[in-house]
Amino acid sequence: MSTNLMQAVQALETLYPLRYAEDWDHPGLIVGDLEDPVDSIVFAADPTMDVVDDAIASGANLLVTHHPLFFRAVHEVSGRGVHGAIVNKLVRAHCGLWVGHTNADAAWRGVGVAAADAFGLINQQAMDPIMDSTQEHPVGMGRIGMLPEPMPLKDFAQRVADALPHTEYGIQVSGPEDAMISTVAVLPGSGDSMFGAVNKVGVDCYITSDLRHHPATDEMQQALHEAHLRSHGLRIGRGNAQVRPVLINTPHSAIESLWFNYAMEDVPKAIQLVSGERPKVRWNQTPTDPWTFTL
Repeated sequence: MSTNLMQAVQALETLYPLRYAEDWDHPGLIVGDLEDPVDSIVFAADPTMDVVDDAIASGANLLVTHHPLFFRAVHEVSGRGVHGAIVNKLVRAHCGLWVGHTNADAAWRGVGVAAADAFGLINQQAMDPIMDSTQEHPVGMGRIGMLPEPMPLKDFAQRVADALPHTEYGIQVSGPEDAMISTVAVLPGSGDSMFGAVNKVGVDCYITSDLRHHPATDEMQQALHEAHLRSHGLRIGRGNAQVRPVLINTPHSAIESLWFNYAMEDVPKAIQLVSGERPKVRWNQTPTDPWTFTL
């Protein structure tokens, strides 16, 4: 007997519990008939029209994405808008859509853990922990960890760039190239709202996405000022005269896509435990960042 969509959703929401989601977020099953079979799953960062067309053309009956199809409340899903057209296309093809957004960010072997592991961090803990007695591993938004050996910012930034899926505009770095990096905070997704939490733990480097000009400028100016004060013997902030934290700004979808390195293994295994059947899986790695070229 084949796996049905309800069983697949049960497995997904065991791995990435919906209770981990932020209050404003609404992940989970967006489109699909719970009785439809699931024997082929495509993973992708965003449910764009091209990604949906690819999943349907390949015969997949479930598309799992990180980013939601709907960020805000909707009142119609007609073909007048692209989101309605996507819903209708998925329904006609009997292809479900399940979204693991902030719930997957916080989960064990979810988005944050996958990124921190890809960058080589050890002794990890959650930046914003979630207390869950059912979990043996620390869960929560973001990860804080350390490198096995300190390395210069220029070399560490290259490691980060090499670990990410390719995008046209790469990564941006703010800080002295020779700054030694030992401790790192990682928050995949938009992260300048977490500067306060990062500063409290006093890491050498903060990796995130979507850093805006003014918050990033203020953060780096304060870091430079505190380093100057420490160089003159004033005890402010943490550590020596090094500028901290330096910043690495990554493409949003690229850093979050690292999750699929784990989901490709974990999801079919979890579904097999529920239904006894193991679906085929594929990762559509087509870049879905909105920028197509730079000059």
